[in-house]
Amino acid sequence: MKAPIRLGEEVREALDGSRPVVALETSIVTQGMPYPTNLEAARATQEAVRRGGAVPALIGVLGGELVCGLSDGELERLGTSPDADKVQLRDLPRIVAEEGDGGVTVGASLFTAARCGIEVFVTGGIGGVSPGAGTSFDVSADLQAIAGHRCITVCAGTKAFMDVAATLEYLETASVPVAVWRSNRFPWFYSPDSGVEVEWRVDEARQLADAFRAGRRLGYEGGMLLGVPIPAEQALDAGTTRAAVDYALAELERHGVAGKDATPFLLQAVFEYTAGASLVANTALIEHNARVGAELASALAKSD
Repeated sequence: MKAPIRLGEEVREALDGSRPVVALETSIVTQGMPYPTNLEAARATQEAVRRGGAVPALIGVLGGELVCGLSDGELERLGTSPDADKVQLRDLPRIVAEEGDGGVTVGASLFTAARCGIEVFVTGGIGGVSPGAGTSFDVSADLQAIAGHRCITVCAGTKAFMDVAATLEYLETASVPVAVWRSNRFPWFYSPDSGVEVEWRVDEARQLADAFRAGRRLGYEGGMLLGVPIPAEQALDAGTTRAAVDYALAELERHGVAGKDATPFLLQAVFEYTAGASLVANTALIEHNARVGAELASALAKSD
């Protein structure tokens, strides 16, 4: 069988040289955005990481091989394939055994990043506790992955249609330190402010890097979460986000969509309601997260 994880050459050289590396997911490439926006966004995100002085490590599955550091040709293959799976952590053994292709979610990305020794992972928005989880038990596996892997997840909050307050309660129960970038209000994906207060505000990357290193010295084996609000000039106003989310959730119930198909369906419904404005915001927030993630990876490299 092929090696469990193949490192891209640039990523391997960076890790061998203790240079900063930022892990990036690919489910947004295979399911989260339409072609060609998906490839444009992925390339812009990689460029933002490079401008910040770090090496981007796109993670995906190609022909049953888990790759950390996709080449541009491999990214193109994933981004144009109609058959690429959405690969959650639980799916990895099956997709690898079946020699399939797939874009990896937050959980599978964190698993891979931690196995490769990468300490910063950037995504758009994480999954969370769904509205109505008290009866549906719909809690994203992203949260367990964030708690269980030695990595800092940088995001613009949860996907907007999650229950933000309940998600933060879950993370507190799981002992995940949660910080917000230059704010005390947890972000709301398309909008900067979810209305939920967070105690830990981080104004410089070094603060979070120092805390992460302190946790390692104490023997803390879990991850941390950094919420990064989308810049106001690129955000949707809170009223638009709320109306779009309400519409999307109503459509989800009306069509009876569930499981791993729910998130792509909801994103598309929000896109339709906002006449495409949500996709512009989504692209902007991921690129912004990448810039912050590169700062953080560079600060961690300096603190070694």
